[in-house]
Amino acid sequence: MTLEGKKIAILIAPRGTEEPEFTQPKAAVEQAGGTVTVISLEAGEAQAVNNDLDPGATFPVDKAIGEVSSKDFDALVIPGGSVGADKLRGSKEVVAFVRAFFDQSKPVAAICHAPWTLVEADVVKGRTLTSFPTLQTDIRNAGGTWIDQEVVVDKGLVTSRNPKDLPAFCAKLIEEISEGKHAEGGENT
Repeated sequence: MTLEGKKIAILIAPRGTEEPEFTQPKAAVEQAGGTVTVISLEAGEAQAVNNDLDPGATFPVDKAIGEVSSKDFDALVIPGGSVGADKLRGSKEVVAFVRAFFDQSKPVAAICHAPWTLVEADVVKGRTLTSFPTLQTDIRNAGGTWIDQEVVVDKGLVTSRNPKDLPAFCAKLIEEISEGKHAEGGENT
């Protein structure tokens, strides 16, 4: 599948996003021909982590959240990492940005702790998704159905549990972005 001509936003926290959950989806989108814009809370660079505690590489930020609109993108990828996900969900601008993708029925992919941002954006009600297991109560309390699967797709929303699920997560997010908007119906796997 090709993502030629598709513009994909990927979020990264200033510190605390899980490195493989950022780098692997970004690389998959780029290899499929998509254009990626790295967005964070502030301009400059963002420090990733490995296994939530170990410092990872530093990545350049293309745009600060205040400089972008969901209307400029075809899809959104939200990596996990408990600290990074918590920082992202604490930003009203990030939450509004995430919610706007759902309002426009655009594909969104979220892995590990990233569904915290979806809970904060109030977009999980009536949806089936997965996440890192410790988020399942938050998802259920927000009206979602949590299941323990490698990858779950619900009307353009792709979710996975952890870095071990990245191959399946990346394949499904490419497929969903390629399909485009998911206003009605959609698969539930």
